Amino acid sequence: MRETSNYDPDLDKPVWGAANIAAIINRSERQTYYLLQRGLIDADKVGVTWRSSLRRLLFDGEER
Repeated sequence: MRETSNYDPDLDKPVWGAANIAAIINRSERQTYYLLQRGLIDADKVGVTWRSSLRRLLFDGEER
């Protein structure tokens, strides 16, 4: 029997910037900044730019 994996490398590609993150989570850019600044979205700040990944945004708090 062959074992399959749910690993999708595209989910690990970085998502750069609050505007792109906002589009993925279906929020306004302002709402997204608010959530990012308070640590309510799984993201890192690199300089002045926010960064996350599809996996972190779509499966936040869920078992992977």
